Amino acid sequence: MEHTFWIPLIFSQIFSAGAQFNGYNCDANFHSRFPAERDISVYCGVQTITLKVNFCPVLFSGYTDSDLALNGRHGDAHCRGFINNNTFPTVVIFSISLATLESCGNALVVSTAQGQNAYGNLSLVQLGNISGYIDTPDPPTIISYLPGLLYKYSCNYPLEYLVNNTQLASSAAAISVKESNGTFISTLNLLLYNDSSYIQQLSVPVAGLTLKTRVFAAVKATNLDRRWNVLMDYCYTTPSGNPNDELRYDLFFSCHKDQQTTVFENGKSQMGRFAFEVFRFVKHKNQKMSTVFLHCVTKLCRADDCPLLMPICDSRRKGDVSEGKQPSKSSRNAVLTAGPIITQSGTVLFNLLHQYGRGGIVVEAECLLSEKAASNQF
Repeated sequence: MEHTFWIPLIFSQIFSAGAQFNGYNCDANFHSRFPAERDISVYCGVQTITLKVNFCPVLFSGYTDSDLALNGRHGDAHCRGFINNNTFPTVVIFSISLATLESCGNALVVSTAQGQNAYGNLSLVQLGNISGYIDTPDPPTIISYLPGLLYKYSCNYPLEYLVNNTQLASSAAAISVKESNGTFISTLNLLLYNDSSYIQQLSVPVAGLTLKTRVFAAVKATNLDRRWNVLMDYCYTTPSGNPNDELRYDLFFSCHKDQQTTVFENGKSQMGRFAFEVFRFVKHKNQKMSTVFLHCVTKLCRADDCPLLMPICDSRRKGDVSEGKQPSKSSRNAVLTAGPIITQSGTVLFNLLHQYGRGGIVVEAECLLSEKAASNQF
C-alpha cells in the first residue's frame, strides 16, 4: 500500500549512527532505516481489515507504538494498534471492524458501475472502497527533528458473488469466503425449505421428489453489515454440478421468469426468497431419477440503493435453455456446494405377462406410461 513520509535530510546521519531497538525483534543491518512501502501489509478480510506495520523502522524514526493511530485519532485508544513481538520483524497490528469502520475515521465510498456479471448478463454492480491512513502525531512545537510518518491503505470490495452448485438432495449449503477475496460477508447460504414458512428445511425422500413439487429457496447472508442487502441477479439450473454446463434452464433473470417460479423477496433485506416447481431434465429419460442443480448469481447492494439496482429488463434475449458462458476473469465468485435435488423421472415401467395358447408361451411387454396416465388407469 502507498504511504509517504517526510525526512529532514540534515539529520539522517544522526539516526543512522544511533539506532536503538530495545529488545524488539529488529536487525540493525536491515532496519536501520526510515519506513518504506514494503513496511505495511493490508489484509482485506470478511469481517475485519487487518493492518500490519513493521515496527523497527518506526522505532528507528524516533517513535513508539503508541504514536501510531488510525486517521489522526491519537487520543482514542481504540484507534491505536498493539505490538506483536512474536514475529520477525516486530509489527504493530491494527484491526478495523467492517461493522464499525467509520468509528476511527475510515472512509467508505460506494460506486455503481454498469457491466456484465459472471455469466455475461448486463447488470448494475456496486463496488465498495474503504480507505484511511496511519500516521504519527504532529508535535506541539513550531519545528520537529523527527520525520512525519504516513501510511495509506485501502480495500476494494466487489459486491457480486456466484452462489452455485446447490443440489436439491441437500437441505443447505454454505461456504466461508476466503479473506483474500475481500468481501463484506463471512458466509453465504443457499437454503432449501419445504414450504413458504421457511422454517423446515427440505428433506428429499430416497425415491426423489415428485415432479411439480414446490421447493422454496432462500439466499441468505450471515455476519453481513446492516447497511447491505442481498440482491439475487440470476438463478438457473443445470443437470450436472458444473455451473458452466452448456445445458441450462433459467428460473429468473431480469424481467424474464419461468412461469412456475415465484420471487417473494429480493433486494429488500439480507435474504432473498423464491420458489419453483421441480422438474426433470429430458436427458435423464433413461434414468430412474433426475438430478437438478441450482445456481444463483448474487450481489450485495447498499440498502438505500437496492431499488435502483434491480435487474435491467430486455438486456438479453433468453430461451428456455441457453448456452453456458465462462465467468469473466474480473469477477470474484464465492462457490457453494451441496446436493442434489433428486426428482422422479416421471416414467413408470410395467411388466405385463400374457399367456397365449396351450403352449403357455410367455410374452413380456414393457409399457411406458406417464405417472398421471398410470394413476388414472388403475
